[in-house]
Amino acid sequence: MLSNKVIIITGGAGLLGQEFVKMVIEQNGIAIMADINEKIGNQAKDLLSIEMSSKNIDFVQLDITSKESLNRAIDYLDKKYGRIDSLVNNAYPRNSNYGRHFFDVEYEDFTQNIGLNLGGYFLTSQVFAKYFKKQLYGNIVNISSIYGVVAPKFEIYKDTRMTMPVEYAAIKSGLIHLTKYMAKYFKGMNIRVNALSPGGILDAQPKVFLDAYNKECSNLGMLDKRDINGSLLYLLCDMSEFVNGQNIIVDDGFCL
Repeated sequence: MLSNKVIIITGGAGLLGQEFVKMVIEQNGIAIMADINEKIGNQAKDLLSIEMSSKNIDFVQLDITSKESLNRAIDYLDKKYGRIDSLVNNAYPRNSNYGRHFFDVEYEDFTQNIGLNLGGYFLTSQVFAKYFKKQLYGNIVNISSIYGVVAPKFEIYKDTRMTMPVEYAAIKSGLIHLTKYMAKYFKGMNIRVNALSPGGILDAQPKVFLDAYNKECSNLGMLDKRDINGSLLYLLCDMSEFVNGQNIIVDDGFCL
């Protein structure tokens, strides 16, 4: 369903990013793994190339907060492939103080994390959209979250050290509206922009949290990292040609 499409995935060496890369390869696309850490990115690319028995995985070093880095990546991809079909905004940069409880968050940390993440998504989309405009087509998918849609269910974090960071809520809700803004702004440019909002992803969370989380869901509960691939595939393939400015929620009913 993605035959010969060139798809760049920021944060491609991460938990979700690697699954997205695998899905693109499984659908006969060309997956561009983009990550800020060149060493880790190249290692992940080499391992996935062996695992998937594919030569259609490429790596580009990319800092989503640097216009120079973004333009360098685009130049490389355009020269090598002659086109870029889709951008998946999936990276999640944050500073060392990210994730503190509300009353412990410093203003400087709040604004820095908003700038790194939401600002990085804006900059990446802006630079790629300029390329897409010249190319006469393009597709952007922003990875948001259920906590960009609903207020946090703080009760599920009881008896754990975990919390739902206030920066995360601001970033992900802002990203959904940024998605709509860009979809409307790009009218007539043949550039689609949509968002995908997953529920929680299994990643060695404590049992007490998982039990509380799963009670809020309809059937499965916490998602496996592969469980949103189908929805991303839909947004990347031609079947969603007329889907624009939308947010698809994949959460097993958590938001209900």
